[in-house]
Amino acid sequence: MNGRGLPVFLRVTKNALAWLALAWLCDRSVGLEAAPASGQQAAVATGHPLASEAALQALRSGGNAVDGAIAAALTLGVVDGHNSGIGGGCLMLIRLPDGSMVALDGRETAPAAATRDMFMREGKPTPALSQTGALAVGVPGALAAYDYAARHYGRIPLRTHLTIAAQLARNGFNLNRTYARCLTETAEALSRFEASRSIFLKPDGTPYREGDVLTQPDLARTYEAIAEGGIEWFYRGRFAESTGGWMKTHGGLMTAGDFERYEAKLREPVRTTYRGYEIVGFPPPSSGGVHVAQLLSILEHLDLKSMGPGSADFIHVVTESLKLAFADRAYWLGDSDFAPVPRGLVSEEYAGKLAKRIDLKRASPVPQHDVPDRAGDDVFGKHTTHFSVADAAGTWVACTATLNTSFGSKVVIPGTGVLLNNQMDDFAIAPGATNYFGLVGGEANAVAPGKRPLSSMSPTLVLKEGRPVLSVGAAGGPTIISQTLLAILYTVDFGMPLDEALAQPRFHHQWQPDELRIEKSVKPKVLRELERRGHKLKVVESLGATQAVGWDAKKRLFVGVPDPRGEGKAEGL
Repeated sequence: MNGRGLPVFLRVTKNALAWLALAWLCDRSVGLEAAPASGQQAAVATGHPLASEAALQALRSGGNAVDGAIAAALTLGVVDGHNSGIGGGCLMLIRLPDGSMVALDGRETAPAAATRDMFMREGKPTPALSQTGALAVGVPGALAAYDYAARHYGRIPLRTHLTIAAQLARNGFNLNRTYARCLTETAEALSRFEASRSIFLKPDGTPYREGDVLTQPDLARTYEAIAEGGIEWFYRGRFAESTGGWMKTHGGLMTAGDFERYEAKLREPVRTTYRGYEIVGFPPPSSGGVHVAQLLSILEHLDLKSMGPGSADFIHVVTESLKLAFADRAYWLGDSDFAPVPRGLVSEEYAGKLAKRIDLKRASPVPQHDVPDRAGDDVFGKHTTHFSVADAAGTWVACTATLNTSFGSKVVIPGTGVLLNNQMDDFAIAPGATNYFGLVGGEANAVAPGKRPLSSMSPTLVLKEGRPVLSVGAAGGPTIISQTLLAILYTVDFGMPLDEALAQPRFHHQWQPDELRIEKSVKPKVLRELERRGHKLKVVESLGATQAVGWDAKKRLFVGVPDPRGEGKAEGL
C-alpha cells in the first residue's frame, strides 16, 4: 500500500465493472428511493448506480478516493453522457492524507480565434449560437484533469479506468427515466447532427425510451484508443485533428492547435470558516467557491438555528443573502487569469457589511453589486453532475463535471462517440445579456481567446478540527450554489443527518430575474408569508441534484447520500 490509498486486497481486472436547474435535470421527479450507504473504509455518492458501482470496484481493487472519483467520472460519461463526459470539463477538489488540498481545474477554454463579439449578429446577441452547434464548444478539459489526478494522486492507471468504461459503452446499458426524458426533450436538436442522430436516435428518428439498451461502440473505441495512446491521442492526435477538421467544415473556430495548447491547472482553494468549521471551496473560474464562502460569512451574523429549518424567517434571510451574492457574481466574477476577482468578496468585514443590509421582515431590492475593500489590488491569482468519494486513508474528493446544458452543444464528432460541450454559453456573450440559465454576466466574464468561462460548480469540503466531515456539491446550473449552501446549513446549523439534510426543501434566488424559485414541498403558510414579505415566488416540483459523503463521528462510519430527487446511488465499503 502507499500513504494515499487503501490496502491492496484485490487486483484491478478488466472485467470489473427553462433556465434552469429543472432544464438540466430534464424535469426529474421527487420520490425515488435513494438510500444512504455507509462503510468503515470508504463511501461514494454519484448520480447513477453504475457509476457508484464503478467507484466502489476501484476502491475494492486497491484504489483510493481519487481512483473512485475517476472511475465514476468515466462511467458517467457513458451512462449519464447527457450531463458530462470527456467532451466537457470538471472541477476537482481533493484533500490528501497529509492534509494538503488540491484544486484541479479542468474547465474548458475558448478557442484562440474566439472574439468577444463572436455571438453578435446585426448588433444583437444570438444565444442560439452559444448553445448549439460548432461555435458553442469550448476546448474540453475533463480528460486532462482526470489524467493529472490519476498520475499524481491515484493508485490505478487511467488506462485501466478507460478500459473498464469502454466495455460498458460497447455492451450497452438500460436507459433510466431521466436519460430517456432528456433524449425526448432534445431529440430535435440532436437530429441536426449526423453522428449525434446515429447514436442517440433510432433509425426512424425517434428517441430511445426508458429501459431501451443504448450502445456506444464509437465511444468505446475512443476510450480504448486513449487507454493505449494516452491523452496525447485526444489532445495532440487523431481526436484533435478530427475535431479541428469538422469545425472548419461547419463554421466553428476550434482547431487542433487549441487542443494542443490545453492544460489542466492547479488553483489555490478558497478557505474560510463557518461556526467553527473550515470550508474549502474552488476558486475562479468557479463562482461557487467564492459565493458559498461569501454566503456563509453573511449568514454567520444571523441566528439561523433559532429560526428553524423551513421557516419563513430562514428562507427569507438566505434568499436576501443569495440576492446580494449573485449581484456581486454578475459584476466581479470571471476567470482570474484574465480578470481581477477581489479576495475581499469572502472577507468577514465585507460579509458583515452585507449582512447589515438585510431587512429581516421585508424583501429588499438589490439594484447592483457592492464593492469590497481593496477590490482593485487584492485579487485571486491568475448540465452537470457531481460525485463525492472518501476513504479511510484520509483522501476526500468533491468533483463536479459538466457539458453545460443537456447533451451540451448536441455535436458528436463523427467516428468518436464524444459529445461536445456548449460551455461558451457560460461567457457573457454581450453586456447585460443572459445565458441559458438566465444569469447576467459582466466584463469580467467576457469572451476572450484561451479564457475559461465562469462556472457555478461548487465542489466543497467541510472540515472540523482539521478532519474532513463532508464532501458535497451539486448539479443544476446556478442552483448549484444554493444547493451546496443549503446542504451545509442543514447539517451545521441544524445538526441534521446527511440524508435528512438533502431531503429538505430547496429554494434559489440569483438576483436576476427577481424571482424566488422554491420547491412545492414548502408549507403553504410559509409560501404565503414569503409573498407577504415581498418575494415573487415561482413554485417548482424540484431543484437540482446534490451528492454528498459525510463522516459520522459517533458511529465512526463514512456515509454516502445520493439526492432523493434523482436516480443516483451511494455505496459503502
